[in-house]
Amino acid sequence: MDTARLVINPDFTVGPVRRRTFGSFVEHLGRCVYTGLHEPDHPTADEDGFRTDVLDLVKELGVSTVRYPGGNFVSGYRWEDGVGPVDDRPQRLDLAWHSMEPNTFGTDEFMAWAAKAGVEPMMAVNLGTRGVAEALDLLEYCNVPAGSHWAEQRRMNAAADPYRVTMWCLGNEMDGPWQIGHKTAQEYGRIATETARAMRMIDPDLELVACGSSSRSMPTFGEWERTVLTEAWDHVDMISAHAYYWEKEAGLQEFLVSAEDMDRFINQVAATADTVAAARKSDKMIGISFDEWNVWYQDRTPSKPPTGDDWPVAPRLLEDNYSVADAVVVGNLMISLLRHTDRVWSASQAQLVNVIAPIMAEPGGPTWKQTIFHPFALTSAHARGDVLRVVIDGPTIDSSEFGTVQAIDAVATWEDDEGTVFLVNRHETDTITVSIEVPAGCRLGEALTLHHDDPRWQASVEDDTTVAPRPNDSATLDGQTLTIDLPPISWSMTRLAR
Repeated sequence: MDTARLVINPDFTVGPVRRRTFGSFVEHLGRCVYTGLHEPDHPTADEDGFRTDVLDLVKELGVSTVRYPGGNFVSGYRWEDGVGPVDDRPQRLDLAWHSMEPNTFGTDEFMAWAAKAGVEPMMAVNLGTRGVAEALDLLEYCNVPAGSHWAEQRRMNAAADPYRVTMWCLGNEMDGPWQIGHKTAQEYGRIATETARAMRMIDPDLELVACGSSSRSMPTFGEWERTVLTEAWDHVDMISAHAYYWEKEAGLQEFLVSAEDMDRFINQVAATADTVAAARKSDKMIGISFDEWNVWYQDRTPSKPPTGDDWPVAPRLLEDNYSVADAVVVGNLMISLLRHTDRVWSASQAQLVNVIAPIMAEPGGPTWKQTIFHPFALTSAHARGDVLRVVIDGPTIDSSEFGTVQAIDAVATWEDDEGTVFLVNRHETDTITVSIEVPAGCRLGEALTLHHDDPRWQASVEDDTTVAPRPNDSATLDGQTLTIDLPPISWSMTRLAR
């Protein structure tokens, strides 16, 4: 059996565990909102039409922030359509996903839902078909206490007190040719700067996110970030990164090391931002908002939107059914996000319900958990304190894209006298015994592993419990050496205390 060695030491930290790392994303896409969050006729619906069975799972998932309302959707969205009396709200064509938007769920409904879910709202403004004035109107509606036109509209519509939203995204994926209102880096950098400057005139303490490239593979990547940050440097706090992964022709083993791409993506965005800082002689640090990430099989039928004269309300779109291997990759991506906590200040898994999501909700029926639910929920629940630098020495994998990479990947967190180690075995066939050098005086709490002999096993409405994290009885602690066997294609968590 192959062996690997890890060393963790609470004295060697990367930075704090940020609760915003455990964010999610709600877009008016498919059934994420309608029959996902909001289904007034559902047996579990509350007085606001929110599915309380979904709310319960959102809380169990441990979501900290939710980005809303998009996504591609936001680049054609008129936010005013979604406030005021529901019967007076217009239906609009959603060009992003070729659907009909009824606007029965809008800003006020989202804020009410976020309060019940206990999550921090992260709002996006439309810089595709709209601009500075409309962004200011929405900010005024959300954050100004009283007296102004839009503040009084909010008070009359739904909420006497302002929502005080802190985080705002300045558009979405504006370098993508698919985006409504697609722009060049110069065009976007200018409108983002103008919008940010004006928004800060209302509230100087906002945290503003500029659009980065839509993915690391975009031809615009790198130069886009440099151009946008050169223009907007003084007015924004973070720049976004988006990445989706799926098993391609290179096969399962290559898919299992997808987090290598996320690592390099983060490092390159940070390096680009630091290059702009150096050129400007600035000590300011720009953070990264990794506000779209997940496994998404984009070439499969569920990801194909309607066409022609078919403009359905809340069609089934992007309803990927995730496997055990997908869950292992998701757990590894969370390890990558935590490992870069010094630069990743916020992250949003896309999306929360039904649409490439950890939570599924059947119309009029039950909810169920996808395989990817488990690594997210456990990492959110147990990553506390500081992220530690983890040294890994063990078997390697030869990747066609990334070269030689470690078969074991891991990150650790430590708070006071308690620590947690999150691990993945990315090897397709081999069990690996891992020896972890831990601080003196530790005792072993629990050790859990997510694994199945069939890595393509998928949960369903009929069975979402057969494969879930189970106790790993191989884990032992002898002095300062924790030993655990990690089966191939597995995600694990071990907890320590002293």
